[in-house]
Amino acid sequence: MEMAGGGRGIGISTTLHHLFFAQLYSTRQYRISSTLLVMTFSLLIIFHKYKNKRKNTLSLPPGPKPWPLVGSLPEMLINKPTFRWIHRLMEEMNSEIICISLGNVSVIPVTSPEIACEFLKKFDSVFSSRPICLSAKVISQGYLSAVLAPMGHQWKKMRRVLASEVLSPARFRWLHKIRVEEADHLVRFVYNQSYKSSISSGLVDIRATAKHYCANAIRRMIFGKRFFREGREDGGPSVEDEEHVDALFTILEYLYSFCISDYIPWLRGNLDLDDQEKIIKKAVITCRKYQDPIIEERVGEWKRGARAEKKDWLDVLITLVNEDGIPLLSIDEIKAQITELMLATVDNPSNAIEWALAEMLNQPEILKKALEELDTVVGKERLVQESDLPQLNYVKACIKEAFRLHPVAPFNVPHVSVADTTVAGYFIPKGSHVLLSRPGLGRNPRVWEEPLKFQPERHLKADGSEVGLNDSDLRMLSFSIGRRGCAGVTLGSAITTMLMARLLQGFTWKLPPKVSKIELKESANTLFLAKPLLVLAEPRLAENLYFSL
Repeated sequence: MEMAGGGRGIGISTTLHHLFFAQLYSTRQYRISSTLLVMTFSLLIIFHKYKNKRKNTLSLPPGPKPWPLVGSLPEMLINKPTFRWIHRLMEEMNSEIICISLGNVSVIPVTSPEIACEFLKKFDSVFSSRPICLSAKVISQGYLSAVLAPMGHQWKKMRRVLASEVLSPARFRWLHKIRVEEADHLVRFVYNQSYKSSISSGLVDIRATAKHYCANAIRRMIFGKRFFREGREDGGPSVEDEEHVDALFTILEYLYSFCISDYIPWLRGNLDLDDQEKIIKKAVITCRKYQDPIIEERVGEWKRGARAEKKDWLDVLITLVNEDGIPLLSIDEIKAQITELMLATVDNPSNAIEWALAEMLNQPEILKKALEELDTVVGKERLVQESDLPQLNYVKACIKEAFRLHPVAPFNVPHVSVADTTVAGYFIPKGSHVLLSRPGLGRNPRVWEEPLKFQPERHLKADGSEVGLNDSDLRMLSFSIGRRGCAGVTLGSAITTMLMARLLQGFTWKLPPKVSKIELKESANTLFLAKPLLVLAEPRLAENLYFSL
């Protein structure tokens, strides 16, 4: 009994002992949890105070009040096209820099040249990255190309390839003959159209002509061929070539075009609310169905030893090797970079020349000055050549004015900040997308006198020195500057100026019957001329020059 009673006493004692230590342990856990909770709240309060204090001294640029989590995405979706909504906001706020929250991304549009220079000059190293977004990823095959790749090893590698092997001064001279042949082909094609005009009142479509001249030139430099399929009898593009160019322009329209999944990533591939994913993927597939087979065939030729001489950019890219003699670029890198080169060449020159000629037809005195310059520098006994371009300052001033007043795209390719930074007295958070507004810079009334007037004389220099098409002070944005600056300024300037000079020198341009003036109206959803420029062309040189082409 005692033993039994003593046993129960030991059991009760042991149970109480366990309960005591369990309670103690529970109390400790509670205290630890409470302490951690208090510490967490304290840190949050301190961080909140610090953040508020920082915001008081370093505020974001002004902007619309965002909704929780989604920011201004609802407004973006109901205000299409987005670029016009953004520019309206800037006008309403009377600010040359604003901040729009889209999802968790701060989008910073800029229309001030001084602030733009801070971003791309003073803080260039901080704003040299690119956004992670669906359109860029699809186009560049996973960020393999130079322009669309975020900051990092791949970008440095591809940028070095472009600068030293593709767009170098030596390569520019190497491909001179090809560019001359394409300029000759342009004149021959328009001459064929002008002949039709004289017998059947046919019109020359300047937009289509300029687009396909640019596409032909870049195809020749990349692939060594003008057309993917045999062109038309009059020198125009085949149906396949037209489809390819249309796909390129669709890609350009939807590249960085404020797709909602770029700001809410989990929507990507799951819910295509604005159909942009479907459109961009279809256009890329169309583009590559013409390009990729040529690339694959050429790679095979070099591997088999069936090709030994480099004749174009594709040969150059395929034959690059590293220090160990191993191919420097994969076939996917070559495909991605070639698509990017095509995209970079077709839009800016063709858009500028269409707008410039439209403006000049509405102001005949400007057209007359350009023709007088061409006749003085070149004459009518030969066709204008690239060697004449440095002396054609007024012609280039007309092109530059078109770049200023009628840019091809509303914004440059976005620059992404890799760190918190202060620019123009504003706090710019890490990960912000900085957008330099092309029309905002070029039409800024604080910078330009009568900004909406087409006036080439504003670009002529008092000392008569050569007119360049770019602006290092970013009062306009024809070619970007800085680490992400355009590596093809020389090539782009030559293609654009030769296009303009050959069209002006070779033909007299007249308005169609019953048309007294070109309607200089922008398209509703883009910055292109609302209607393609259709005009009559008459040869203005001796017939033997056209027949010799």
